[in-house]
Amino acid sequence: WFCGWQTLFFTGLSECLGSPTFCEHFRHVKSPKLRRRSSRNIPISGYRPTKTLKLCFIHSCGRGTSSSCCVLSLSASSNLNREDSWFKSLFVRKVDPRKDAHSHLLAKKEDNNLYKIQFHNVKPECLDDYNKLCEDVLPNIHADPEYPCELVGTWNTWYGEQDQAVHLWRYRGGYPALTEVMNKLRKNKEFMAYRDQRGKMLLSRRNQLLLEFSFWNEPVPRPGPSIYELRSYQLRPGTMIEWGNYWARAIELRQQNNEAVGGFFSQIGSLYMVHHLWAYKDLQSREETRNAAWQHEGWDEAVYYTVPLIQHMESRIMIPMKTSPLK
Repeated sequence: WFCGWQTLFFTGLSECLGSPTFCEHFRHVKSPKLRRRSSRNIPISGYRPTKTLKLCFIHSCGRGTSSSCCVLSLSASSNLNREDSWFKSLFVRKVDPRKDAHSHLLAKKEDNNLYKIQFHNVKPECLDDYNKLCEDVLPNIHADPEYPCELVGTWNTWYGEQDQAVHLWRYRGGYPALTEVMNKLRKNKEFMAYRDQRGKMLLSRRNQLLLEFSFWNEPVPRPGPSIYELRSYQLRPGTMIEWGNYWARAIELRQQNNEAVGGFFSQIGSLYMVHHLWAYKDLQSREETRNAAWQHEGWDEAVYYTVPLIQHMESRIMIPMKTSPLK
């Protein structure tokens, strides 16, 4: 037995204090400071709820084993200076103060681009007509200098959700550019006729407004032919900065084959959503490129630390339409 030492057992401490790390600070405590058989009140700065905690400890002094208990009533105290209390660090999680929104910390600032991604679920029997309609109308908007927007890419899903079209637009100038385009399109007779015909061919549709990660490539036209993979990640709320920190390093390991096309995170629509867009020659090239990433030092670490941030993930393999700038 350890003479002069007591082992302190906290029963139900996590539920009482809401701080699992508290146990780590008081696993072993010297007995001279705790040999008291009376109750006492200890004000804990920074902790508001009042809780009663029964502490039981056992000590041995040669002749036998005895036990004693004390009851600590934990309550908030406005008389103590919270900043001066060393006990505060045991119960209060310090928050790193930020002077800017997450979107400003992660997005590119020099170009002020806003992206819109559209997902159109098409009636199976209408897919060919839908593609023909898009090929007739969307390139005209893309090429018209009166509209401050660009069609980045337009695809049909090959693997993933079937009979689906995906369109990615870029608005140079941010939200004002988006508003300008929407107002002009309402007066565009060709576009309004396109919308009417499109509505008869769709089962459902949804969109998101996105910003571009500052450390990712900006999507530019490619000659192709390529297949594209859109990997979508639903992150746990509050983890976007952490995700960005790891991927800012990891993306450097995925540039050898020029497969990285663009990386985006949502602002409106489904929140805490990340989209990574990749290009490959074919499915076999995709497999080889992804396997080769594991040979680079640091890739395994990036995967290890980012997987716990994900709530849900999805992969689409997409084929470009004939008029897509990303071939």
